[in-house]
Amino acid sequence: MTRVTGRIGFLGPEGSFSHEALQSLGDREAIAFSTIGEVLAAVADGQVDQGLVPLENAIEGTVSASIDGLVFDHDLTIVRELVLPIHLHLMTRPGVSLEQVTRVASYTHALGQVRHFLTQLPHARIEPTASTSQAAAETAGSTESWAAVGSRLAARLFGLSIVAEDIEDHPGNATRFVLVARETVAPPTGHDRTLVVCFQDADRPGSLYGILGRFAARDINLTKLESRPTKTGLGDYCFVIEFDGHISDEIVADCLVDVQAHLVRVKFLGSYPVTGEGSGERRGDVDIRRLRAREWMNGLLARIEPA
Repeated sequence: MTRVTGRIGFLGPEGSFSHEALQSLGDREAIAFSTIGEVLAAVADGQVDQGLVPLENAIEGTVSASIDGLVFDHDLTIVRELVLPIHLHLMTRPGVSLEQVTRVASYTHALGQVRHFLTQLPHARIEPTASTSQAAAETAGSTESWAAVGSRLAARLFGLSIVAEDIEDHPGNATRFVLVARETVAPPTGHDRTLVVCFQDADRPGSLYGILGRFAARDINLTKLESRPTKTGLGDYCFVIEFDGHISDEIVADCLVDVQAHLVRVKFLGSYPVTGEGSGERRGDVDIRRLRAREWMNGLLARIEPA
């Protein structure tokens, strides 16, 4: 497991879900930033040693600011992931009731995760903020009947009252956070995933098929495949691919060399231990099957008569 060291940047202010996820890493020197872009930039230029950013939400999908920052803006590597169950609450200043709320604010993804609940507040205007904790801070500092959607930690830190609990549309909601660093690659644990992005030199038929075929031929299990616009023109996309295994695995390294040499340019975004079950067992099963297949072939080759 990668050691968490030094100063860690996170999407603030205090009370955000990033802050809550960071607390699971223990007592670290944490530095809050206003945007995900600022967190990544702070890691890249050495203001902090590592940064924690949200990468994916179970309901809203990929967090664009994080993946695009890693793909296009900075040369950083993911060294660890954290999965945090997300429970959203509506909070107001003490004394403000649910019926009095005239404005509900939160981070865009959080608002998207409470759409059904917000239909119960037809007279409240909905406003996005840079983070859930910014919404809580604005609510605490206002004299109006405002409300914020955020974490229980935010309510405690900003002295707000929770007037509606667990308002998320889907009870199984969770966010995957990643810890990023400069240059460092996490050591293999046997329970790892790797994330890369593949850039096409030209848009040609079968290019994606060719990339995926290299992984399939080696029995490498893909856990995520997503196209992202390269921001250079309409219809120009790259492919973000996450898969089981570590770059130190011979079969993974061989696959990426093959893809880089024959098909596309590959940017390595990290190999890291994963949360959850299954990847290590799957990779082990594949290795056993390939070993047995190799033994079978060696047996056939041994039967060839000398010329």
